[in-house]
Amino acid sequence: MGTAWRRAVAVAAAGLVLAGCGQGAKSASGGDSIAKLEIMAPADPGGGWDQTARSMQTAVQGAKLANSVQVTNVGGAGGTVGLQKLVNERSESFLMITGLVMVGAVETNASSARLEETTPIARLTAEDEVVVVPSDSPHKTIDDLLKAVEEKGKGVSITGGSAGGTDHILAGMLLKAKNIDSAKLNYVPYSGGGESLAALLGNKVDAGISGIGEYKEQIKAGKLRALGTSGPNPVPDLNVPTFKELGVELINWRGVVAPASISAEAKQRLTKLVTEMHASEQWKEELSKKGWTDTFLTGSEFSTFMAKEIGRVKPALQNIGLVK
Repeated sequence: MGTAWRRAVAVAAAGLVLAGCGQGAKSASGGDSIAKLEIMAPADPGGGWDQTARSMQTAVQGAKLANSVQVTNVGGAGGTVGLQKLVNERSESFLMITGLVMVGAVETNASSARLEETTPIARLTAEDEVVVVPSDSPHKTIDDLLKAVEEKGKGVSITGGSAGGTDHILAGMLLKAKNIDSAKLNYVPYSGGGESLAALLGNKVDAGISGIGEYKEQIKAGKLRALGTSGPNPVPDLNVPTFKELGVELINWRGVVAPASISAEAKQRLTKLVTEMHASEQWKEELSKKGWTDTFLTGSEFSTFMAKEIGRVKPALQNIGLVK
């Protein structure tokens, strides 16, 4: 475990106190305010990490929690190019967007920079995954689909996002839950949800996995059938089971981390700022506009959550043959 993570646990009590005080956001006129906040989106403009960074910028500036907020994009290798930059960063007013996709990318890219070398600040949002099939598919349940994979192997194709990403990981976890050999998985990766949706609607693949937002309208329109969702609780307007009975739970979460080199005082300032942002009306508006689920978590609880995610993703990637 990295130095910053040990320090995160050491100051957990202070972080939790700050989280509790975050309901009363103060303006940037306070004596401990941050003059200039830098937020890095470790991806090109337009994607989920970039949207999160710019929503933070809007909320922080709108709530007057910092005098200025600058967003930069450092794309490449599933976020690990940006992660390397963060590891070398020495600013104490610097945040980077991260999430489950980066946890997998660190392993699949054999990145020398690791999330253990950062200072965890907060988890912000999450989105459940959903497994779907075309409306005329013979598979009525997730058990039907997994049984077909077991019997036909690569004769059953499952599409989703990039290889090693959240969708791919969920496919591997579902197979493992049923003790199905991962060599039987025929995963067809696409760069975006739109491409996988077109493949599903064109009956070019047997099933698809993505964030609920990507498939929700087509499910409601009756063009796709949802077989289940990956979060801890059922999604009210989908009326399908979760995968908890299979022992599978996965959320595509996003959060922020800081450089490992920052002081305990700087960690407290950043945690306080993000906590106050979370309590602001401006951030609530951003969540509503984007349709994101609020899963805010700080202090030792977030550090523990990240450690568990890192610990379980590598075995999932090993199970589908993407890492050794």
